[in-house]
Amino acid sequence: MARVKKIKILFAGGGTGGHIFPLIAVGEHLMHRITDEGLVPDIRYFGSPGTFRGALEESNIRVTPIASSKWRNYVSILNILDIFKFAIGLIQSFWKVYWFMPHAVFTKGGPGTVPIIYACRFYTIPIIVHESDAIPGRAVRIAAKRARRIELSFPDAAPYFPNNIPSQVTGNPVRSDIVKRSGTTTKDGVRASKLEFGFNPDEPVVLVIGGSQGAAKLNEFVLENLSELLVQFQVLHQTGLEQFTGYNQEYSFMHKGMSDETKRRYHVVPFFSHNIASAYEAADIVIARAGSGLIFEIAAMRKPAILIPLENSAHDHQKINAYAYAKLGGASVVEEDNMLGGILITAIQKILSHEEIKQNMANAAEGFFRPDAAMKIGDDIVSVIANEK
Repeated sequence: MARVKKIKILFAGGGTGGHIFPLIAVGEHLMHRITDEGLVPDIRYFGSPGTFRGALEESNIRVTPIASSKWRNYVSILNILDIFKFAIGLIQSFWKVYWFMPHAVFTKGGPGTVPIIYACRFYTIPIIVHESDAIPGRAVRIAAKRARRIELSFPDAAPYFPNNIPSQVTGNPVRSDIVKRSGTTTKDGVRASKLEFGFNPDEPVVLVIGGSQGAAKLNEFVLENLSELLVQFQVLHQTGLEQFTGYNQEYSFMHKGMSDETKRRYHVVPFFSHNIASAYEAADIVIARAGSGLIFEIAAMRKPAILIPLENSAHDHQKINAYAYAKLGGASVVEEDNMLGGILITAIQKILSHEEIKQNMANAAEGFFRPDAAMKIGDDIVSVIANEK
């Protein structure tokens, strides 16, 4: 009997949902593509996945721990401490990459990935990179210098990369459960999703979401303006995993006098995982940070949005992402300095009360979203491996 050949692929990315979920989406396509060709896929994530280890393993992506380090763009004692973590990560990477020796590495950049990329370069392993944001991060720029392929979410990022390396705008891969629901939203589906969260299906729902790590200022805004918000809207709120306990304590204290009827208009969770598609479907409008992952998920579900970019994000990438998407008509942008109760609530009212604005945003979102992003990236990875033989 002929021996079945194993195709080994290394994934590297920071430990946030914005890094992990696109890797999982690409991994799902690769699993099917490689298996269909009669081969055996062996896909492993190298790095520090934080709370997303389970999500990777559920998708048959094995996790190999590598110490994670981060260089901050401001003065911090943590930069000094992370020099030692970087050295540890580098030693681990050279050792563990040697014993795995993948056919290719696919990286999305982020904290902890640079040592892995250096090790892969040393062993001349082909590198494919994906940049989620409109302006590239440091880790991706380092990886791209010797990459075989460069995949982009935003065309705005192209000028930052070497023009002698093949590149394409693929969009950002999003979770498969969202892709399956994208473009299929019906009135009955929206009603069912609102009921799933205990809401009145005939009243508007505002989804507030700051990414897997949450957004402290968005959470503060909800706490301070919740009573006024609930007079007009129902609110579905993701606080972020690390912020949920503290937020819940403050919420219980600040709104202990709220009636049970009013409380039913508010549903708060630490993180949407398997029901994320239902959360988007239930929403009449989304208030969100401007990470690439969130923008593409919102676009996939064709939802009107108000983006609030994180001030002082690395290279100001969230602000650039937000305005790149808003320029196409998919969202409005409210900067943090203007995130006041009256301003934001008025902006919500304006969008929800004008059907033409909502429809224009939905149309722009549909034109922006690329449902085949994971497939295009996965096919490029397979192509690079095939050319190495």
